[in-house]
Amino acid sequence: MAEGASSSSSIFSLKNTGPPDDTVFYAIYPDSSSSTTSAAELGSVHRRIVDLLHPIIAPYIWQHQPFTLSISSSPPIPHLSGHLRFGDNLEDEWFVVYLLFHISRTFPNLSVRVWDSDGEFLLIESAFHLPKWLNPDTSMNRVFIRRGLLHIIPKSLFPATPDLEDSLRVLVSRDDDPSLLAPDAVQLHLSNKIGQYPERAYRNVHRVRITAPLSVAWVLRQEPNLVSFAVEGFYDRDIDGMKYAAKMEKFLPNAKEEEMVEVVVRMSRAMYAQLVQQRFQAPRCYPMPDRSNVGKYVEAELGMKIACGFEMMYQLRKKQTDEGKGSTWEVYRESLERSGLFEGLLQGSKEYKRLLENAEENYKKSFFPGRASEVLNALVRCIDDILALPHSVDDFKGQELPQSDDDSWLYGGEDELNAVLQERQKELEFYDLKRKKKHDLKEQKDGYSDKSFDDCDLGDITKSMDAFVRKISSYEGAEVPKDGNLEDLDFDADQFMKHIESVMGLHGSKDDGSDVDLEEESTSDLDFDDYEDYSDHSEDIENGGDCFMDSYSDALNQELKATTLNKTFVHAKEQPSRKKDEGTSGVSDEMELTPVDVDFNLVKNLLESVSFQEGLPGPASNLLGLMGVKLPKDAGKDK
Repeated sequence: MAEGASSSSSIFSLKNTGPPDDTVFYAIYPDSSSSTTSAAELGSVHRRIVDLLHPIIAPYIWQHQPFTLSISSSPPIPHLSGHLRFGDNLEDEWFVVYLLFHISRTFPNLSVRVWDSDGEFLLIESAFHLPKWLNPDTSMNRVFIRRGLLHIIPKSLFPATPDLEDSLRVLVSRDDDPSLLAPDAVQLHLSNKIGQYPERAYRNVHRVRITAPLSVAWVLRQEPNLVSFAVEGFYDRDIDGMKYAAKMEKFLPNAKEEEMVEVVVRMSRAMYAQLVQQRFQAPRCYPMPDRSNVGKYVEAELGMKIACGFEMMYQLRKKQTDEGKGSTWEVYRESLERSGLFEGLLQGSKEYKRLLENAEENYKKSFFPGRASEVLNALVRCIDDILALPHSVDDFKGQELPQSDDDSWLYGGEDELNAVLQERQKELEFYDLKRKKKHDLKEQKDGYSDKSFDDCDLGDITKSMDAFVRKISSYEGAEVPKDGNLEDLDFDADQFMKHIESVMGLHGSKDDGSDVDLEEESTSDLDFDDYEDYSDHSEDIENGGDCFMDSYSDALNQELKATTLNKTFVHAKEQPSRKKDEGTSGVSDEMELTPVDVDFNLVKNLLESVSFQEGLPGPASNLLGLMGVKLPKDAGKDK
C-alpha cells in the first residue's frame, strides 16, 4: 500500500477509503528509484534493512502486527512500503518513527516518508516550532526523513504543491543544502522524542506469569507475538465470538480435564491493561482454581482470558476463510441493502435467504480479494502447524519462572501524565513568549510601544503641529522635508502683510516705488464717486484698522450666542475635565466670549479621531505619524 489507501474501484470503496485512525504508513525511496528500477534492486535494499532492524525489533511485542516492509515495484516510483496498526498503543507508532530515522541514518541514500490518518503527524508533534506557511494544506509531498534529519521542501522552490517525483529529485540533487532542513527547534524536539527509543519501547513490554491450557502455552512458546491476536480477540469480542468461547473446542478439547501449565508471557502494557481491566466470567467448561489463593487465581484468570481470545480469534478466522467472507462482506451486504435488493422482504424469509445466498456466492467469486484470504488463513494455518508439532506437559516442567513485573504503573500514571502536560504547557508558554516578542518588536518598528497613555507627552502634538503648519505648502499640498527636520522657517510677517495690502488696495496714497497706482488699476466697472468715498475712509482704516476687526468679532460673537457652537470647544477658563453635559445651560456670557484653548482642543480632537479609527489607518494617525508623533494603541479611549 504505497500511499496509505487502496485505489480499488470495487464495491469495497463504498466504505470510507481513508486510512484507519490507528494505522501508521511509511514509504522508503532509494535515490536510484526510477521507472526502470528492478525488483531485484529493491530486494537488495529490503534485505539490508531487514538485517539492520532484526536485532532491534526481535525483543519487542507489537500491539497488533509487526513492522514489515514490502516491495512495490510499480511505476512511477518503485519503493518499499508498509503500514502498521498500533491500536491503543501509541508506543508502536513512535517506535516505527525511531526505526525509520535509524534506517535513514544508516543508509544515507534513502528518503523516507511517514504519515497516519492525521497526516504529517511529525509536524503536528512539533507544531510550535514550524514556519507560518507550513500547514496541512501546504505540507503534501514536502516532509521527508533523510540522513537522520527531518527535511521540509521550502515554499520558495515549489509555491504550489510539488509532485512526489519533483520533491525526491530536489532531495537527491541538493543533498547538502541546509535550506531543505527543518528548523533546528523541530530537529531538537524530534530528537528528544525518539532519542528515548528503543529503550522506552522495551520498557513498554510487560512480563506476567499465567496459568493456561497446554495448547495455549505451546503456541506462545513457538510464536510469542501471537499473544497480540489473542488479546485482540478477547478485547474486541462479540456475540458470535462468545459462542465459540463457551465451547473452547480448539484450545480446550478435554474441557476441565485439560492439562494446565505455568508460563511467562510478554505483552505490551496496553495489552495487559486490556486484559486486567475487563471483567469476564470463565466458561463453564474452563477449569478455574479456588479464589482462596489470590495469586494463583489471578494467574489462572489471565490465562483464561488469553485462551478464550485465542479460541474466538481462531474460530472466527477459520469460518471467514471457509466461507470466503471476511470483514469486507458486511460492507458488500450493506451496499446491497442500500441498493434496494431486499426491499419489501422480511429478514429471514425464504426469498430474503435466497437472495442472500446468491449474494454470498457472488461475493466469493467476484469480490473477495485473494490477499485478504491469505491473511485470514495465515493465522489459522500457523496455529494448526504449531499444534501439529509434538508437545507435552513435560516440556514445561523443571523451569524457573521469573515473577511478574510490577504493574503499579497501571494505577499510578498520574505523575507521568502531569509531566507530559507540563512539558506541553512549557512549549505553549515558550511559543506565546516568542509571539509576544515578535509583536512588541513589530510595534516598536511601527512606532508604537506598550507604554501607558499617561507616559505620552501630549505637548509634543501641539509643538509638532505648530511646526508643521509653518512649513512650505503649495497647490500640491503641505510637505515635510525629507530629513524630517521641523525647524521653523524664517518668516517676515511685516513684508507679508505689505504684499497682502497691496493686493487688496489698502495702500492707496502710499508709494514706495513698488505699489501700483490705484487710478491706473481702476476700471470702468468701478464708479469714480464710490472710489472717492472709499478714499475718504482709507486713512481711517490705515490709522485704526483694528477697529473694524474688533467690531466684526463682536458682531460674530453675538451671532454665535444663539448657537451651540461654543459648547463644542473647551475655552481657556474652562476646566478640561468638565463633562460634555455639564453647564450647557448656565454658561456665562463671559465664558462664551472667552477664546477657546486652541492647543487643548487640537489634542482632544486628534485623539478622538485616532480612537474612532479603532486601530486602522486613518487621516489622524497618518498626520501624527508624518509629524513624528507616535501614540499608544489605546490613545483616545476614555480620555
